[in-house]
Amino acid sequence: MAVPLVLVLLPLGLLFLLSGLIVNTVQAILLVSIRPFSKSFYRRSNRFLAELLWLQLVWVVDWWAGVKIQFHADEETYQSMGKEHALVISNHRSNIDWLIGWILAQRSGCLGSTLAVMKKSSKFLPVIGWSMWFAEYLFLERNWAKDEKTLKWGLQRLKDFPRPFWLALFVEGTRFTPAKLLAAQEYAVSQGLPAPRNVLIPRTKGFVSAVSIMRDFVPAIYDTTVIIPKDSPQPTMLQILKGQSSVVHVRMKRHAMSALPKSEEDVSKWCKDIFVAKDALLDKHLATGIFDEEIRPIGRPLKSLLVTLFWSCLLVFGAVQFFKWSQLLSTWQGVGFTAAGLALVTGVMHVFIMFSQSERSSSARAARDRVRKD
Repeated sequence: MAVPLVLVLLPLGLLFLLSGLIVNTVQAILLVSIRPFSKSFYRRSNRFLAELLWLQLVWVVDWWAGVKIQFHADEETYQSMGKEHALVISNHRSNIDWLIGWILAQRSGCLGSTLAVMKKSSKFLPVIGWSMWFAEYLFLERNWAKDEKTLKWGLQRLKDFPRPFWLALFVEGTRFTPAKLLAAQEYAVSQGLPAPRNVLIPRTKGFVSAVSIMRDFVPAIYDTTVIIPKDSPQPTMLQILKGQSSVVHVRMKRHAMSALPKSEEDVSKWCKDIFVAKDALLDKHLATGIFDEEIRPIGRPLKSLLVTLFWSCLLVFGAVQFFKWSQLLSTWQGVGFTAAGLALVTGVMHVFIMFSQSERSSSARAARDRVRKD
């Protein structure tokens, strides 16, 4: 790992991990002391705590790296954002798609009540995975025989959620790569389906289950399309931490849940048709560089900057007081202990980066096997 990157990871890692451990500790206390008596108050409190942590990642994208998000939406969609429960479906183009979703949720006022369906291993990530678990994210094993019950239970408990939430579902089930696209095209040809060019074939079991359960209390589906312009570098977590900017174009379209067909087979077909249309939409964007809908202002609010400054000041003050009290740096043993702690922080941040990139590559054979299995 290059020295300049280490110098970036250390301060950012210390800031995020230490503040995160404070947030996780408070979340755990509330889980034990408050949730058994008032689930609604626990959720409202947890919303605030989650934002205190997640806004730091919004700051990294917005202010540290300066990633520019060009957002397209019609008037109905734009005015509805953050005012209702919504199931958000999207294509999965990069390893920061979830961060782009967090930024749009933050602009809509529902970052703390944003949820997602994630792979099970995510919840074991220190700080961020734990915070997602406390926030009631849904974690699946990518095995429908095991996941069906977990998904249904997780969705049903959202019926009494006290504030508007977004539940994000990447129905492709995995990140787009050339190998996975090739596997999807081969499968489509063998099944007589339209061969995709810019998306993967959606896995509709989870979507169908979500619609059947959420139909009565979630009024809308937000169909989201993400693309990186051809003249912009592909954003990754590593590049963002290095402060390297990028451009992301996002188009969002609201569909009323009540307008979806009733049968499971027709709901599955509706989802597949949405992705066929999304494929054509991406073709057009590749040719023109823009979506048809109006560009909507989302700004760059100061909130994430102020929260990051708050944590920075609090932790610097705490660290100074701790070293004065402990005199840890006055002995070689203390210096060694401090150096080991800094090395541990660097290692954990490296794990975060590797985890975010874990699906960037996939052999064609593995991708074909996954498509056939689904």
